[in-house]
Amino acid sequence: MSTLDQPRPRRVTITDVAREAGVSVATVSKVINERYGVSESTSEKVLAVIDQLGYQSSLIASSLRRKSTRVIGVLVAEFEPYSAELLKGISAGLDSTGYELLAHAGSTGVHNHSGWERRSLSRLGHTLIDGAIVVTPSMIITDETTIPVVAIDPHTGPDGPMTVDADNVTGARLAVDHLVGLGHQRIGFLGGRPDLRSAALREQGYREALHAAGLSVSPDLIRVGGYRPELAEAPARELLSLPDGLRPTAIFAANDISAIKVIEVAGSLGLRVPEDLSVIGFDNVPEARDATPPLTTVAQPLHEMGRAALGLLLELLEGKETERHLRLPAELVERSSTAAPSSD
Repeated sequence: MSTLDQPRPRRVTITDVAREAGVSVATVSKVINERYGVSESTSEKVLAVIDQLGYQSSLIASSLRRKSTRVIGVLVAEFEPYSAELLKGISAGLDSTGYELLAHAGSTGVHNHSGWERRSLSRLGHTLIDGAIVVTPSMIITDETTIPVVAIDPHTGPDGPMTVDADNVTGARLAVDHLVGLGHQRIGFLGGRPDLRSAALREQGYREALHAAGLSVSPDLIRVGGYRPELAEAPARELLSLPDGLRPTAIFAANDISAIKVIEVAGSLGLRVPEDLSVIGFDNVPEARDATPPLTTVAQPLHEMGRAALGLLLELLEGKETERHLRLPAELVERSSTAAPSSD
């Protein structure tokens, strides 16, 4: 008999649980939905049978009855290094809360960013999740959402839901100050997604640090990389193809994966990092440490940001509201991709 012809294992039903436990279907239903009228010993027996048989009641059906799923949603456009690190922090923070985690990628294509979070919240809200942490939303999330929402790295625009982010301005200034301290004067900037507040704030920090150092801000040294390596390649190549004397001796990229792409482009052009070009990123994802050479970067406390967002969301679910916006510090992490400019 072929694999296709083999019968599929039958799904365990509530009737199977009742038969094995020696109780009625109604009693099993009461145990599942935590209703009164069942003794503690009977409840324990039914729960043991549920575990033994691997029975799973319909999450949607039970949520409609109980108005709660005990599930926290983490909504991202796609799973990439930044969101993966946040997820680790959120997951660690869920211990002992009684909640489970549902991670959902709402947009998987470069050209399908706009509005993904609205679709995801509409699809998952109340039926599958009680509340959501939305990472780098592409639009302003208003307070009119049907479930509590906390945003990490929020969209630009008026205040909406609770938010968590890092101190992007100070972090960017740390990056540029580091390069200036090494002796660089022609410092390029490869920016992020223009719709995100973080991208605007990192460019602001870049400009402020240059002004504080007495250096002019040259539009020729600023490009948009979009926080994605495939979008960063062309602008990185433009910056590194400028004539001698105009080409930057250092580039500050607004996130690590774009900075790593800068290093790759530099190598394809015969430029050595850090001998011919210094490169610094932002985020401190694991890929930064593993890059060749290891990437100097500005670290966001990504795990702590995830835990903080979860804490805010749990307070909302409990009917509390304390801090609406949390901003956590960033710090410089020096590795091997930055050095003093060549004297040539």
